[in-house]
Amino acid sequence: MSFFFPIAANIPLYADKLLLDVDWLTNSIFVSLLVMGIVLLLARRATKEIKLVPDGPQNRFEAVVETLYDTVGEIVGPHMVGKVFSLLATLFIFILISNWFALLPGVGSIGFAADAAQVGPLHSISAENLRVPILRPTTADLNMTLAMAFVFMVMWLVWSVREMGVGGFLQHMFGVKGGLKGFMAVALVPIFFMVGVIEVVSIAFRPVSLSLRLFGNIFAGENLLVTMLNLGKEFGLPDFFAYLSSVLLPIPFYFLELLIGLLQAMVFTLLCAVYITLSTTHDEEEAH
Repeated sequence: MSFFFPIAANIPLYADKLLLDVDWLTNSIFVSLLVMGIVLLLARRATKEIKLVPDGPQNRFEAVVETLYDTVGEIVGPHMVGKVFSLLATLFIFILISNWFALLPGVGSIGFAADAAQVGPLHSISAENLRVPILRPTTADLNMTLAMAFVFMVMWLVWSVREMGVGGFLQHMFGVKGGLKGFMAVALVPIFFMVGVIEVVSIAFRPVSLSLRLFGNIFAGENLLVTMLNLGKEFGLPDFFAYLSSVLLPIPFYFLELLIGLLQAMVFTLLCAVYITLSTTHDEEEAH
């Protein structure tokens, strides 16, 4: 096995184990640990010396937290923001840094070759020889996005039951809406019960849609950048023009991926906030 640096390599669908004897330590989990370390380092640096009039890292950190708090508060309401903000802010910051970390040089392209004889001299190193990349974008691993979605859904259920009560939650899901009473309420029970069953099915698909949306966008974006890097070579251009195209063609897509990384973090977080609002809003509040 040989260690080398190709220009870029397509991201495989599945994460690879870094150590053969350690099943849980994949290259995406390794990047997750790095990203978590970056988040903790930034938070520690911003809060190491709290000042009444913030400046530098503390000022930027407080600006991000305040913006997130106000945005989440507008969606979930003042009665829920204090309970859910810590998780939603953590998800946003972790996803954002993970998405942008994936754009750093070497992520997905530095790794091990299956056989040193396959690599050859330095000038013949290519992405095809890559067996296990050391760094894999963590949000380009479906296991990670599914885990984040399932953690949120567990907390969503806890918050919903605590806010509405078990009876209130079931009434919210299957009960007759609109304050109807008497014969009309009894007549509409089967209809609203079926609507509740459909809602349960919809809720069951939420972690799938949350995870696949994030995974699909980041996974596709990483492979798009690789395609642009290797486009000149694929078209058989001379070495100089192939190298020039590998430098120039990815630039607009790189900035596009920076924007997509931010948007996907926002979409994931705001959808979570909307789901919380839908299940913790009382009928009398909906009427207003």
